[in-house]
Amino acid sequence: MTDRTPLPSWRPGRARDTLLEFLDAARSVPQADRVAYFDNDGTLWCERPAYVQLEFFLSALRRRVADDPSIGERAEFAAVLSGDQHRVGELGLARVALALAALFEGFTPEAFAAEVRAFMATATHATLGRPTIATVYQPMLELVGELRRRGFTVGIVTGGGTEFVRAVSEDLYGVPAELVVGTLIAYDFERDRSGRPVLRRTGRVLGDANEGPAKVTNIQTQLGRRPILAAGNSSGDREMLEWATATDRPSLALLVDHDDAEREYAYAGRAETLTETEPITETASRLGWSVVSMANDWETVFSR
Repeated sequence: MTDRTPLPSWRPGRARDTLLEFLDAARSVPQADRVAYFDNDGTLWCERPAYVQLEFFLSALRRRVADDPSIGERAEFAAVLSGDQHRVGELGLARVALALAALFEGFTPEAFAAEVRAFMATATHATLGRPTIATVYQPMLELVGELRRRGFTVGIVTGGGTEFVRAVSEDLYGVPAELVVGTLIAYDFERDRSGRPVLRRTGRVLGDANEGPAKVTNIQTQLGRRPILAAGNSSGDREMLEWATATDRPSLALLVDHDDAEREYAYAGRAETLTETEPITETASRLGWSVVSMANDWETVFSR
């Protein structure tokens, strides 16, 4: 018996009790099948007032426009630079996202990852007054650590760009690149002048955005291991949470409810690329998921 208190940033209550009960019950599951997947934006780190990946692309866009103002005249870029969400909505999120992704067309995976890490090293959250890397949720880091101590494999299944998250997942969460599933950008295989093979980013998305049912199918095709714990915060995570609990083994679906306007934000989690038929908190209540109240269940919100 150890005197180490698990999940110290989780306040006593139903959510913490449910987690500890699941962790104890999971001992009956063979270690090879102890698998947990976490959404990233809004589940592992702060996603408001804008996604971190969007801020990364906007930073790159502003630098390009400073060098060549004509770049900013493109409709998609003019819309996001103006901050006019109505204009962005008229163009469509998918079109704007592809335009931004094309800013790094031709980059090797290594060069793109270096750009992401350089941005993260200096980026500051727009309203919280802290480095962006310090907007990771401490209670979720503790949960990830506790899962690993109990023999779990932990991965990230995100609607964000796979390569963007891979560039930071090891440092922030201890999750290696091969355990990150996200929205994929296609690569072209080329050879340099000496004949050596080179991969270069394109402006094309490979498959669908990684939300909703795509999360489940991409887990199978890219990882091949089904979770018994899944955590998310929006309807884009619904199918992944349902899949984790559709088993006779101990399982848990965990939904983070952003209800803390004082320490973070208060809002209803929504998917960007899906049409919702039911608020995700109502889905959670109906299906018996564990809902984590940021305001009530977390003693500490951020990791630093």
